[in-house]
Amino acid sequence: MISKIIKYAAAACLFGVFLALAAPKPSFAATSLEFGARGDAVVSLQQALIKQGLLSAGLATGYFGGQTLAAVEKFQCNKNIVCTAAIEGYGIYGPATQAAMQIALAPTQPATITGMYSESSMTPAATGAFETSGWLPYWRISSSTLDVTPHLSQLTSAMPFGYTMTSDGKLQDTAQIDAGTWDAFIAAAKAAHTRVVPTVMWGDGAAIGAVLSDSAKRTALEDEIVGAVKKHDFDGIDIDFEAKQASTINYFSTFLQELYAKMGKKWVYCTVESRMPLEDRYLTGTTIPDDATEYANDYIAMNKYCDRVEVMAYDQGTVDHRLNPVRSAPYAPVADPGWVEDVVRLAAQTISRNKLIIGIPTYGYEYSVIPQGNGTFKYTRLWPFNPKYATDLAAQLGIVPQRTSASEIGFTYDPNKVATQKPDDTDEVETQQQSTPTTSVTLNLGSQLGGGNTPFNYVTWDNAQAIQEKINLAKELHVRGVAFFSLNGGEDQGMWGLLPSR
Repeated sequence: MISKIIKYAAAACLFGVFLALAAPKPSFAATSLEFGARGDAVVSLQQALIKQGLLSAGLATGYFGGQTLAAVEKFQCNKNIVCTAAIEGYGIYGPATQAAMQIALAPTQPATITGMYSESSMTPAATGAFETSGWLPYWRISSSTLDVTPHLSQLTSAMPFGYTMTSDGKLQDTAQIDAGTWDAFIAAAKAAHTRVVPTVMWGDGAAIGAVLSDSAKRTALEDEIVGAVKKHDFDGIDIDFEAKQASTINYFSTFLQELYAKMGKKWVYCTVESRMPLEDRYLTGTTIPDDATEYANDYIAMNKYCDRVEVMAYDQGTVDHRLNPVRSAPYAPVADPGWVEDVVRLAAQTISRNKLIIGIPTYGYEYSVIPQGNGTFKYTRLWPFNPKYATDLAAQLGIVPQRTSASEIGFTYDPNKVATQKPDDTDEVETQQQSTPTTSVTLNLGSQLGGGNTPFNYVTWDNAQAIQEKINLAKELHVRGVAFFSLNGGEDQGMWGLLPSR
């Protein structure tokens, strides 16, 4: 949500080797360390240097001497931070070097899909009941609760969306839960035996890093979250921290580990941005950057400390370099099932499928598209929308929406025939699209459209049929379930007929 999301994946049962793998938790210095320093922070630095093969074992003495200095300088040079005494900071373990060390210590995780899409390349198939869940956005409390209440028996979990964060790490009751706004809905959910798991959303990467790397602030945040869960007797909490910096990876894992222990029998759901395989991010023959696998989320730790891991499998747009040239234009989907499958298969190499939940969009996007010739198209993202905007626009233009090459529903139109303006009935929260360019040029498999180089607008969204296809995909991949963003009354109401009662 700061993308759009929800999280669930199955119980805290972990399989085989995944139980033994925990994220490293070095307690690094909050301030810089340099020659002559002493103390526990220096020990942590020396242990990290030993792991990197830059300092001999047994030299974690707690004193920053000549050998530690040489090791820090070598590390800085290896990471292209600074490589000469002529530049300030050489040999000093400061913020940039500390951040690089966090990334260097992160566990190696799969970056490509192995085993030719074989079942054996993933964790064991989910064995629990198939789960369906959804987020209820705080900016549409009335319509969301009115929409979902009659269908609570069809949902495993309901996710009030929720709590937000201040820059200094304090919980904000943006949804006015303390004011009793949600009391009737929560009571109805409990009567229907539907879990109530509010979301805590945070999209300020720098602030997240600053708070989680400070043990006192991190502990205070954990305690505040646990306190809110206990106060309202929620069934759990949904952690949706997005746009994190790669240097935060181990601090976030420590946060999840500590929160998981404090939550006891309450559920910890974790929302995670879509992680694309390298083969989807870079075309064959392309030079892959050194930092391409510097991730902000440790899937190994999430597998251990999250009861559910919901992958935000939406907001694809034009980012998939493998699919763009083999799909017919216009092609800027919310979530192509082929892309969703790759995202999930990559995650399922590390995360138990008994915990994995596929996030399904209930909304769409409009683009301005300019054909560039030679099969290329320039896409400019205009705005997200709820389906009624699209169906009303199609009716106004006398257009019958068609299935797209991404198995969604959509249509094109001449913007000169109707004034285009941002729809009133749209989501107000940023999406994962915020991290991608607003305008991009991609190569597609030609176009099924006429009109040569004439610009047009493209409207695409997930209707009930597209949602059904993604539910089917979740079952074919044997993951734990699906979650919808968002349930606010604006989604295609036909989707409710796809979900059986529990």
